[in-house]
Amino acid sequence: ADFDGDQMAVHLPLGSAAVLEAQLLMLASHNILNPANGAPIAVPSQDMVLGLYYITKVRKGTPDHPVKGEGMVCYSPEEVRIAYQEGKLELHAEIKMRFVDIDGVTHLIDTTCGRVLFNEHVPKEAGYVNELLTKKSLRGIISHVLNSTNVPRTAQFLDDIKNLGFYMAFKGGLSFNLNDVIIPEEKVKLVEGAKAQVAEVMENYNMGLITNNERYNQIIDIWTHTNSRLTNILMDRIETDKQGFNSIYMMMHSGARGSKEQIRQLSGMRGLMAKPQKSSATGGQDIIENPILSNFKEGLSILEYFISTHGARKGLADTALKTADAGYLTRRLVDVAQDVIITEEDCLTLRGVLATPLRKNDEIAEVISERIQGRTTVNEVVHPTTGEVMLEAGTEITVPMANAIEEAGIDEVEVRSVLTCESMSGVCVKCYGKNLATARTVQVGEAVGVIAAQSIGEPGTQLTLRTFHVGGTASKISDDSEMSVKFDGVVEIDDLREVSRVNADGEKERVVVSRSSEFKVVDKTTGVALSTTILPYGSVLNKFPGDKIKKGDSICSWDQYNNVIISEEKGLIKFEMIEEGMTYREELDEQTGFREIVITETKDKKKNPAILIVNKKGDVLKTYSLPVGAHLSVKEGDEAKIGQILTKIPRVAGKSGDITGGLPRVTELFEARNPSNPAVVSQVDGIVSYGKIKRGNREVIVESRLGDVYKYLVPLSKHILVQDNDFVRAGMPLSDGAITPIDILDIMGPTAVQEYIVNEIQDVYRLQGVKINDKHFEVIVRQMMKKVVVEDAGDSRFLEKQFAEKNDFMVENNRIFGMVVITDKGESEDLKLGSMISARQLRDINSSLRRRDLTLAEGRDAIPATARPLLQGITRASLQTKSFISAASFQETTKVLNEAAVSGKQDFLRGLKENVIVGHLIPAGTGTRAFTTKKTINRMPNHVVEAPETTEVETEVEA
Repeated sequence: ADFDGDQMAVHLPLGSAAVLEAQLLMLASHNILNPANGAPIAVPSQDMVLGLYYITKVRKGTPDHPVKGEGMVCYSPEEVRIAYQEGKLELHAEIKMRFVDIDGVTHLIDTTCGRVLFNEHVPKEAGYVNELLTKKSLRGIISHVLNSTNVPRTAQFLDDIKNLGFYMAFKGGLSFNLNDVIIPEEKVKLVEGAKAQVAEVMENYNMGLITNNERYNQIIDIWTHTNSRLTNILMDRIETDKQGFNSIYMMMHSGARGSKEQIRQLSGMRGLMAKPQKSSATGGQDIIENPILSNFKEGLSILEYFISTHGARKGLADTALKTADAGYLTRRLVDVAQDVIITEEDCLTLRGVLATPLRKNDEIAEVISERIQGRTTVNEVVHPTTGEVMLEAGTEITVPMANAIEEAGIDEVEVRSVLTCESMSGVCVKCYGKNLATARTVQVGEAVGVIAAQSIGEPGTQLTLRTFHVGGTASKISDDSEMSVKFDGVVEIDDLREVSRVNADGEKERVVVSRSSEFKVVDKTTGVALSTTILPYGSVLNKFPGDKIKKGDSICSWDQYNNVIISEEKGLIKFEMIEEGMTYREELDEQTGFREIVITETKDKKKNPAILIVNKKGDVLKTYSLPVGAHLSVKEGDEAKIGQILTKIPRVAGKSGDITGGLPRVTELFEARNPSNPAVVSQVDGIVSYGKIKRGNREVIVESRLGDVYKYLVPLSKHILVQDNDFVRAGMPLSDGAITPIDILDIMGPTAVQEYIVNEIQDVYRLQGVKINDKHFEVIVRQMMKKVVVEDAGDSRFLEKQFAEKNDFMVENNRIFGMVVITDKGESEDLKLGSMISARQLRDINSSLRRRDLTLAEGRDAIPATARPLLQGITRASLQTKSFISAASFQETTKVLNEAAVSGKQDFLRGLKENVIVGHLIPAGTGTRAFTTKKTINRMPNHVVEAPETTEVETEVEA
């Protein structure tokens, strides 16, 4: 803390029960697992890892460097220990040893002396650890030990390996000197080669064969490739140095300190650096195209040093600024989720979410077993081939079960989720599943909302602090120019439109001209689609429907530097609204003397530049509207061939991946903000046609199969992704830009938007290498979707367009269910027109009227209210919670309290925050209301209700 008046509270547990509880919850030895992802959090680091890595490494004896005791056969670990202490056996020697496992079975195992010493500390139940220990493998071993033994044994094991690690790092003398930094001899040649390639690109540019943008992209590419080749050579070299006992390599490989990137900067070359600038005003050229060729061992030149300074300084400044942002994010998350507590065993819902493997660009980012373990099944899980029931409905999926499901080839499992939980307050045990901090089913009373908020907020600071590791280098670039498949199978392509053309080498090519063609690889035997990808527009197809395809085959390739527009008709080219100074400028390349037409943004919004293709009679066959920034490749009056490239739109080169994308993106998603330039999205499946141009917007019309017509306005400056007569699906973007969550909610429904938000936020964290379980994001997203907007109030107490809590809405509709609204009161005295009574009351009244021969009353069934779900950002959701005390302590205190006073609100103190503020015991953990009422205390075993102390706990809440 900075001592400028900061205050801190100290909570002192006084009662013996309180002391015990604090110990159980807070002692380090009870907190071995990380609540965010269930991995061990008490993992040795740095020196400890290095020491353990060193003793478990193998060294093969060579004539000039023999290893003592290599090939020795020992009858027990004790003998190994004796031989080692007598100096007859080296740590790294390969030996055979007789090992008796916990079941009394004897094995003869190949191992090393050091590994035997390590295994003296491993509990017998965990078996024999016979592998090279890195930080990653240690994490696995610790969770294995925890699973096979208990918490105290694991804590003891951790202490033992800590001591062993430190001792061995000291014994090994694992420091490094300058000679350990190896610079590969090939560096000079590689750099010379790259310089020659760059010179060639420059020559092409000077001749006018390529544009400035292409030149820039190609040069950046050359240097990126050179750098990675040099790095690969360097890593091979350092790995084989001293049989892998090079100190620097050991530090990196064990995961103790340092990374490939850092070793590259130490003894390869520093590589490309980012340009000092704030905005991307230079057309995406934010990387300096002359890389730093030196490394830290050779030393940097003055200019190189100067360029490097910028990266380092930017990193430090960013860090200082972003810490505050991350802290604020955490505060908002805690505030929105603080009242999510596990309140009951089972909410008895029949709904769940479909868990599938998470795919990112067709790579599987997260396998299904990881996504389903610790969750509860909704339906029974059946083996696809044998048909046996693997899991009953409503059982928790254990880790072995999850792996079995994955091996059975099951691609989707419906599991219970916090998102679909129907508990009236909080969530239920079955929907939440496993408590990651204890690896057991969650208990009633667990404050899962706060755990979720902390799990997401805690890495927020890392998200920002990870920028300067790379030192502003441009490591993110290498866009693909082709797509290959991951499976063997047969090709299927949905709604493909293609044209054929002859390329520069005189070969025939087939070019994709549809934007929604799905390329499927289908299993020969089962006919199941193994992977689906959207084919990029303008790509050249290498495989066609019906072809057999092998893993790794290239499907299609495209120009990685430019997006193109391709002619689908044959005819004369005519320009429309392409006027100099208005809609285009001629760019003269100073070095080449070449002129090209570049479309610019125009002040006159009515003018929309386009290329028309006309036939001999002058009828227009096809219109291509041109986006801003397009470079024309054809002239007016040219003959257009089918498949010819009409324009190129340079792709913006890879921006250096700075986590500035990280925290702001997470905030944007949690606040459900619309991105700065959202895409226009189609609401229905249908056929596209172009309409008129209104006020600088192009009308795009989508007509559904049922004949409904939807019109969308797309700004002319945006690139429209669909052409005339394309078929689009609901939720597909019509123009480029990000899709807004609100659109997804309106078009695809609540489940889709929940999934979208969870996956998008996960992407940001995954890019940083931070693992957080989905259920934490689900808890927050559940809180963002708590409200509904009443569309039609029916006979309920709501008003139209009123925001209501989902639960209140359900309760009100349940109240109305089976009620009757009086339409004609007959001759009854008690009834009023329009009043609502139960059907039974109406029957009773009518039977009494019938007995007296009076006119009967008539009624109609009450109409329930209808509503649509609402997505709120976390700040809005916090301010609109039911509890005004909690909202007032968050933000806009005066406003919240005024509104609460005006509407005469009550606060039932259900959440954590309200109770802390009024000084009550919080309703979580041992303070859960279910445990603190008189009834439960009387039901507890061996409890004598005489002492008056028990009554102090009674904070019975009457709702």
